[in-house]
Amino acid sequence: MCTTFATLLVLATTLAVADEHAGITLNPPDALKWQDGPPSLPKGAKIAVLEGDPGKEGPFVFRVKAPDGYRIPPHTHPKTERVTVISGQFNIGMGEKFDETALKAMPAGTYGFWEAGMKHFVQIKGETVVQFHGMGPWSIQYVNPADDPRNAK
Repeated sequence: MCTTFATLLVLATTLAVADEHAGITLNPPDALKWQDGPPSLPKGAKIAVLEGDPGKEGPFVFRVKAPDGYRIPPHTHPKTERVTVISGQFNIGMGEKFDETALKAMPAGTYGFWEAGMKHFVQIKGETVVQFHGMGPWSIQYVNPADDPRNAK
C-alpha cells in the first residue's frame, strides 16, 4: 500500500514538474499591487485584487491592508462575506451601532464568514491584512447613510 502511494506520488510530481507553468497564477506577497481602497471604504485602506473583479459577476479574491485603529462603521453586504486574516488583528462586531464592547478578535490565521444582510462593524488592531473571497459583485451598504464615504462632501 505504501509503495503504491509512493509510486503515485513520484508519478504525480513528475507530471506536475513537466507542466509546472500551465494554468497557474501566483501572487507572492512582495509582488502585490496595492492601491487606495475603493470609495466605498473609509480612507486609509489599501486593496490588492488577486483574482477576478469584485465589481462583476463571478469569483473574486482581494486583500485589504488597513492601519492600526482603522474602522468601518456598521454595514451589510448582499452576499455572504468570507474573510481570512493574513496578519494583524481584525475585530468584528455584530449590530447596527458601533460598540467596542461587542468586538470579537480575529487574530492572524482566523477564518470567518457571516450571512448576507448581517449588520456588522470593524476595528483594526495593528496594521492588518485581510483576504476576502466570494462571488461578485461585492458591495457594501452602510446602516447609516451618513457613514458612507461615498456621501462625503
